[in-house]
Amino acid sequence: AVDSFQGTQQQRPPLFSAKRVDGTRGYHLAREGAEVELPPATVTVHEIAVLAVRGREVDIRVRCSKGTYIRSLAHDIGQRLGCGGYLSGLRRTAIGPWEVDGAPGPEDWSEHLRGLAESQ
Repeated sequence: AVDSFQGTQQQRPPLFSAKRVDGTRGYHLAREGAEVELPPATVTVHEIAVLAVRGREVDIRVRCSKGTYIRSLAHDIGQRLGCGGYLSGLRRTAIGPWEVDGAPGPEDWSEHLRGLAESQ
């Protein structure tokens, strides 16, 4: 079922999102109790893979286009499986060309900041 989400598709953003409806952010409408359905957006899931299954918890890796709502993807996977689904955690490992694995560590930043302080 998870593999079927790979590719380009229409995805409905969650109401608690920054998407606007008639100029008002979805999360503002949701907090006011408004029942509004946000229009679907075209998104692409380039890669989706199940990494681990522990009881009722599943770890999934997703490589997707901008604008993809992972909370909505988790919900949609649960709907397709007929068991419900929600996102309990999210870790962004890359954005564009930048990856967490190549990010500078605390020691790199302390050296950089020390250099800035000394140049003042």
